[in-house]
Amino acid sequence: MNASKPPEPRQLQLVENLDLTAVAPLHENLMSMRGNDVVIDASSVERMGGQCVQLLLSAHRSWAEDEASFEIENASENFLSAIALLGVEPGDLHVKGASR
Repeated sequence: MNASKPPEPRQLQLVENLDLTAVAPLHENLMSMRGNDVVIDASSVERMGGQCVQLLLSAHRSWAEDEASFEIENASENFLSAIALLGVEPGDLHVKGASR
């Protein structure tokens, strides 16, 4: 029996400044990956606004509905602080390795 390997997750590197101007490009990037497992690297995030947090929460729910994997890894302290300010727990976004 020749079982095929599942495809590798799609990778997305978040930019340093996830402000209001970053919402549309982030949305486009995420939509281009819809239906695929995705791993998001948040190591570069220095600033993040509420709109981007909302977008990531919405994407996380959409991936769950699609039964696809959605993970955030290497979350910077600033990323974790930004989501905490809005009452979002790392588990709400499936942040791997978060100690908060």
